[in-house]
Amino acid sequence: MSEYQYYEFQAIDRPLSNTDRQVLRGLSSRARITAASFTNSYEWGDFKGDPDELMARWFDLHLYFANWGTRRLMIKLPARLVDRDRIGAFLAATEDVMLSAAGENVIVSIAREELECEYRDDDDSGWLAALAPLRADLLAGDLRLFYLTWLMAVEADAIEPDAPEPMSGIGPLTESLEAFAAFFGIDHDLVQAAAERSAETAPDGPAPDMARRVVAAMSDAEKTSLLMRVFNGEPNMSAELRAAIRARLEPETTISPGALRKAADLQARTEEIRLARKRAEAELAEAQRRLQAEAAEKARDVRLEALRQRGANVWAEVETEIGRRNPAGYDKAAALLSDLSVLAEREGSTEEFRGRLQAIRERHAGKGRFIERLDLLA
Repeated sequence: MSEYQYYEFQAIDRPLSNTDRQVLRGLSSRARITAASFTNSYEWGDFKGDPDELMARWFDLHLYFANWGTRRLMIKLPARLVDRDRIGAFLAATEDVMLSAAGENVIVSIAREELECEYRDDDDSGWLAALAPLRADLLAGDLRLFYLTWLMAVEADAIEPDAPEPMSGIGPLTESLEAFAAFFGIDHDLVQAAAERSAETAPDGPAPDMARRVVAAMSDAEKTSLLMRVFNGEPNMSAELRAAIRARLEPETTISPGALRKAADLQARTEEIRLARKRAEAELAEAQRRLQAEAAEKARDVRLEALRQRGANVWAEVETEIGRRNPAGYDKAAALLSDLSVLAEREGSTEEFRGRLQAIRERHAGKGRFIERLDLLA
């Protein structure tokens, strides 16, 4: 398989100007460039630009895929909306995630190498669209993405067995979190084990009536400041307001967590889930096999009844098919003889069948390809 690389960038907070696009065009003559994106793929050669520089200057999201197993996701966030200390607690044990400053922003870079994932190039253009909501989730204070990166470290044996999970759970999973786990090849059973417990904070955020109560309690100065920032077109104002409301309501919206599970507990539960899944898959496969066998038996019964009613005409059809002297004819003749054998056994006329079959062997002994098919019936 030839080399294949896919690059996609998205601009969310600020669209690309004509000048921006001209500069980007200088990096690639064949890339698809819009006011909000830059996309290109390579089967030979490589991208001339530096993804880190492009993210720092223009873009908010970046996805990279290579068919030799490398995958990367970068997310740029306004530094004022990021609790780096809280995020750092998730990342202490993993080398797959890096945080870097870029002016007034922070860039989260998540990468994984040598993944053994099935490669299908028709899927690539949909990955970043599926993962994009994670940025808004992070801005709103939903850090379950980083729990998944901790699971990546668990898989890599970079976490001690007695180390506690970084939060009490991640359930219920959003579609974007499921897409993240799939993109980075995280063990589905391990993710399911982690998601059996809910996150400490309701993933959907506070209810509208609770949010309305917080907004009503704000001072006139706070409300005026927020509205002027919206008027001035500052990006991420909705996310910032949601995060502020969530922080003020945290005692009310926080779900009481149970005891934190250890990495070893999650791995043990993962194995239980895996065994149960394989058992269910085996039972389903056996049930399907039985249904197929029953269907095949019914179909054969219908064929045999039709053969019985046709009588000697079937033997004439066998001779006709053999006389075609082609693979299709030989296959049809062999199939008819196979059914005739079963019919003879059911009717107690096996000896008569054997005699006729032997006569056919002798008459057509020179047709080696046909005789090979008869030998398979023995």
